[in-house]
Amino acid sequence: MTKKIQKRDAEASKRSIVLSAIKLFSTRGYAGTSMDELAKECGLNKAMIFYYFKNKKGLYEAVMEEILQEIYKAITQKISSSTSAEVQLETFIKTYGTFACSHPYLPALLLKELSDSGAVLPQQLFKSMRKLFGLFSDILRRGEKEGVFKKSMPMVLYFMVIGSLNLIVTTKPLRQKAAKLDDIELDTCSECEIEDISNYVTSNILLVLKPFYKE
Repeated sequence: MTKKIQKRDAEASKRSIVLSAIKLFSTRGYAGTSMDELAKECGLNKAMIFYYFKNKKGLYEAVMEEILQEIYKAITQKISSSTSAEVQLETFIKTYGTFACSHPYLPALLLKELSDSGAVLPQQLFKSMRKLFGLFSDILRRGEKEGVFKKSMPMVLYFMVIGSLNLIVTTKPLRQKAAKLDDIELDTCSECEIEDISNYVTSNILLVLKPFYKE
């Protein structure tokens, strides 16, 4: 019984560290995050953090790996029951959008990683990022074979999808602030639901893939 309690406590501590690290890395970046701040954020001492993760680089790798694995798993589970490439594409976009919205620090962290050109991204995590893109590309290739999608540039479409959803989530506070100003009339989509946004992104991606697509 004691061993089980200790194991649960260890898992809870590691989870707390990772969640706190996601928050700090996504708002301050890798270089701007200190282990002292992290210890304060998760309520554990630095010795405990270094016990579970050898150093900051190791912690960052664990954070990114967990995020990417969770997204990949969530999407693959959803699309496994889809019957066509078109449905799989819609499912991919909606699942990513929902995941990003329910994990608000995720988009910011991914955007920071991409903007840094993978400066601290190890090979294993690079492979994980490629897996997600590979999944998206496979859906497009399947659509081409089915004759429902025309030949496309997967990387461009991938960034159109991921970039749009990431920016929508990370800029929500800014868009809400802008909506309250009355000096310029703007539609900032400040009250848009992620499902509506995902549907909009899906419709426009299909317009690219299917010239005669109608909603």
